[in-house]
Amino acid sequence: MCGIAGFCTGSGFEGTRASKQAGAMADVIGHRGPDDSGVWVDDKSGIAMAHRRLSILDLSTAGHQPMVSVSERYVIVFNGEIYNHNKIRSELEFTGYQWRGTSDTESFLAGIETWGLELTLKKSVGMFAFALWDRKKKEISLARDRMGEKPLYYGLNNGIFFFGSELKALKAHPDFEGVVDRDSVALFLRHNYIPSPYSIYRGINKLLPGTYLCIPENKLASAHEIAPTAYWSLQRAATRGQDNLFLGDEEEALDELQRLLRQSVQAQCIADVPLGAFLSGGIDSSLVVALMQSHAARPVKTFTLGFQEEAYNEAIHARKIAQHLGTEHHELYVTPKEAIDVIPRLPSMYDEPFSDSSQIPTNLVSQLARKQVTVSLSGDGGDEVFGGYNRYQWMRIIWDRVRRVPRAFRNIAAYIMRSQTADRWDHLYGLFRPVVPNSFRVAQFGSKVNTLADCIVNEHSHELYQSVVSHWKSPANVVLNGIEPETVLTAAERTIPLGYRWSNG
Repeated sequence: MCGIAGFCTGSGFEGTRASKQAGAMADVIGHRGPDDSGVWVDDKSGIAMAHRRLSILDLSTAGHQPMVSVSERYVIVFNGEIYNHNKIRSELEFTGYQWRGTSDTESFLAGIETWGLELTLKKSVGMFAFALWDRKKKEISLARDRMGEKPLYYGLNNGIFFFGSELKALKAHPDFEGVVDRDSVALFLRHNYIPSPYSIYRGINKLLPGTYLCIPENKLASAHEIAPTAYWSLQRAATRGQDNLFLGDEEEALDELQRLLRQSVQAQCIADVPLGAFLSGGIDSSLVVALMQSHAARPVKTFTLGFQEEAYNEAIHARKIAQHLGTEHHELYVTPKEAIDVIPRLPSMYDEPFSDSSQIPTNLVSQLARKQVTVSLSGDGGDEVFGGYNRYQWMRIIWDRVRRVPRAFRNIAAYIMRSQTADRWDHLYGLFRPVVPNSFRVAQFGSKVNTLADCIVNEHSHELYQSVVSHWKSPANVVLNGIEPETVLTAAERTIPLGYRWSNG
């Protein structure tokens, strides 16, 4: 990963001072890019851009950022990777473009010069977040990849427009004022994180995935009124898929899925630095590693965390997969002390509240992998794409069965379910478990009974979904002066909040 940061004032400033401020913003996120750094300043337009580089493609100085386009019209700070950048280069051959290196950032910048920002975004496949300054139009543009893999914060604060990969970069500027947004705290209590487009600081947003934002220099003072444009939509992609259904049989579908997965994994294995993979032994990471190993010239380096507690230990499964695939496998068995020692460092890793316990093992396995590789693939996202969490299946089944039952009867049933604690339900279930058929046996029975009670009282399917994903049912009731804002889950039209516009195409 790399790190980007910067600010715009909409008017001229003293260049040397601004350069130092931008450099300080980049330095606090130096962990994102230890290989190189750079600052670019236009004191007349009042813009400063900074970059920290983790070199993956083109390790030479030709990949240095901030990067200025050949025509010198555009300046970019880019975080991420464009997997199909060589295809973009081949499409630009007719232009006679004078390449200076082999980095994907240069390929992407050349695409913007040739096709414009939106078309280049639609052509590009990858994970990215970037800031682009158009010296001709005097306009700053921000954009984020389709799935939001790379972070990007932005907002107007104390009369200055800030942007950066992490909030700590914004806080490093002496004029930034961080005021906690109580409404975002309410969102955090519900979701255990703060969903886009909100952040923990008032007036600072996270750019939503699949969108870009363009702000002219003379509109910076009212930047908060300018809505980003969506260049890609998951909903629209799904709708197009329904209009063009796959017509093959099951075997052909499996072949096509394998082709797409292989294509995706191979594209993400293009790197000029050592590459490996996290391997948990589950279906998702095992499949990724299998595809990596199938086209690798040498054993893939794989990394796994192990625990002495048998119920939580996936290392045994991962070791068997590694042996079967012939990878160069590495394990780290974590002690309670090692896990606890990560906790004091969490605030420096995450700039806003985040309560997923996976952050601890993720940090530990990343430390293990970083000793040998620079890039590591994982199976993250597999459960989301392929419906791997059984809650989605169970929600559909429950809703199909209970929606026809009058709500009064559902409320009575929920009252009875809540009359006992989860521990009491577990005790009762334990008494009858010996006579319960295996196909009907469930783990954490009491917890599931309480969850079911919350589910069946809902009037609409979207309310049921929100109930299942909520960690606190009524967070605004416990946050003083906090009002929970709308998200894509709760907006009346199920659309993107803050008036986001859709581009054509």
